Amino acid sequence: MMIILTLPDGSKKEYQESSGITGYMVAEEISPRLAKDAIAVKLDGQYFDLHRPLPHGGNFEVITSKSEEALEIIRHSASHIMAQAIKRLYPNAKFAIGPATKDGFYYDIDLDKKLSDSDLELIEKEMQKIVAEDAPFSRREISQRDALAYFAAKGDQYKVEILEELDGDVSIYTQGEFEDLCRGPHLPSTGKLKAFKLLSLAGAYWRGDSKRPMLQRVYGTAFADKDSLKHYLNMLEEAAKRDHRKLGKELDLFGVRDEGPGFPFFHPKGMALRNALEDFWRKIHRRAGYEEIKTPIILNEQLWRNSGHWDKYRENMYFTTIDDTNFAIKPMNCPGSMLLYDRHLVSYRDLPLRYGELGIVHRHELSGTLHGLMRVRCFTQDDAHIFMRPDQIEDEIIGVIDLIDYVYTDVFGFKYHVELSTRPENAFGSLEIWDLATNALKKALDRKGLSYKINEGDGAFYGPKIDFHLTDSIGRTWQCGTIQLDYLMPERFQLSYIGEDGQKHQPIIVHRVVFGSIERFIAILTEHFAGAFPTWIAPVQVEIIPVGEAHLDAAKELKAQLDALDIRAHIDSRDEKLGYRIRAAQMQKVPYMIVLGDKEVESGNVAVRSRSLGDLGSMDKAEFINNLQEEIKMLSLDSVFKKD
Repeated sequence: MMIILTLPDGSKKEYQESSGITGYMVAEEISPRLAKDAIAVKLDGQYFDLHRPLPHGGNFEVITSKSEEALEIIRHSASHIMAQAIKRLYPNAKFAIGPATKDGFYYDIDLDKKLSDSDLELIEKEMQKIVAEDAPFSRREISQRDALAYFAAKGDQYKVEILEELDGDVSIYTQGEFEDLCRGPHLPSTGKLKAFKLLSLAGAYWRGDSKRPMLQRVYGTAFADKDSLKHYLNMLEEAAKRDHRKLGKELDLFGVRDEGPGFPFFHPKGMALRNALEDFWRKIHRRAGYEEIKTPIILNEQLWRNSGHWDKYRENMYFTTIDDTNFAIKPMNCPGSMLLYDRHLVSYRDLPLRYGELGIVHRHELSGTLHGLMRVRCFTQDDAHIFMRPDQIEDEIIGVIDLIDYVYTDVFGFKYHVELSTRPENAFGSLEIWDLATNALKKALDRKGLSYKINEGDGAFYGPKIDFHLTDSIGRTWQCGTIQLDYLMPERFQLSYIGEDGQKHQPIIVHRVVFGSIERFIAILTEHFAGAFPTWIAPVQVEIIPVGEAHLDAAKELKAQLDALDIRAHIDSRDEKLGYRIRAAQMQKVPYMIVLGDKEVESGNVAVRSRSLGDLGSMDKAEFINNLQEEIKMLSLDSVFKKD
């Protein structure tokens, strides 16, 4: 029999099945340079080691270090090399899992010794030795039964537990003296790992279960070349400076206390920022035809059974009992919106109905996953649910896309990309319904001319979704906005409207968020702007600094004037030198500082200093206020003032 390979250019290559043809052989036949650069191959969407015999024909592609898929292979190989280094240094170490991640890799390790940063340096040096050895990664397949016996004999309980859940043959990879259970693929040899760095340590429960052993997690990253690694490490350094937890404390915005882990506190300045965002949200949603609602935080158990969350989300929910009835604290806002829609008869003429809600939700997150405002247990979603007829779907989805684009691009200056997430394994509903919903989202995206990536199997359990991933000022991506199309929840809640024919029909629902979580979006903005927020959302927009006691009344008069115009102002009347107070305002990243001394009091002018432009000199007070109001009204990212 023949193995027929179809190359990316459409050409074909044929080989005898018995020839033991490998990806490397094919690459070398195409081009010796290609074979030199190759690290793996892809056959009908499945990845194969470079020197593994190809089992069949199909669409064939050579993966080089420059390929989009290369990083996962490089990082997965790096995790094995790191495990080998750890085993050399600490022979009693036992290994759980060591996957590649979006930004690097990690390995969970059971080790009596508590690792420290100095140990990371030792491990990294040992990894460099292993790379220099250039040992090949070799793969062998054995039965699940034999693998169980093999790892049980070694006392490797973590691999045994993994194997107990598998069927059929499994693969084991070896490099040098190290062996590990793994699907692969890997680099051809350890010497192909060109650029890596161990980054940090953390604790992680085995399989995320707090009742299971606590393991040590070693994080690292790897890239195809040293320049890419250097760029990433520089980004990490910049990210550390912008860490919202650090800035939240320094700027007195928000924080989390031991008395409420995962439940953030917003300080007065943080609330000013939050309220500015929420006021903006309300304004743009009123203009877009949304009506604001508020639904209860606690609803009875039966509702969550009806919605499907009981089956799909119960482990993430909090519960309580009231009057001998079981209740749940809502992890999602949508069931409440369903009840509100169903309060009276709805005509086809009433649709679409757009209900928006700044709804507080609670989700049980593991303590090890909590991270400032990024990952919390209590947060506010800027949810909206659009109830509509089938003929309105495309227009409504496009309306949401336009709203999200306005917020991300026009207001905050973010770039973003779009992913379309399809049916997950645990989905409700028929394939026909899912195809209908998925195609509707595709049509809307195509009509808008938006390119998108298919994210297979990552939809909500009740419908496919469009996810918006924005890119911040240092190149990191964040998933925020989402549009979910739902044919199923209206059926579960038996929602209806009276159609033009006088009969009952089932509405279709769009679930969507723009900010996502208010808390998380604030964290993203804090890091994106490094705490130097645009004037319109800045917690303090103007810092008024009287030179001395004699100028305090003028400062209070100016503050009252600004307060009346809804401009957030603060007076620094501390008994400190003028320069100290100016520097303090600069450190607090206040957009504008007003200095009031004898000259300003006598003339009625103000001495203005800009956070971004420096000293702007003296100007007419009314002119300053008018320009400031214009900057706020425009939602400008930059100062409207000009420096002479």
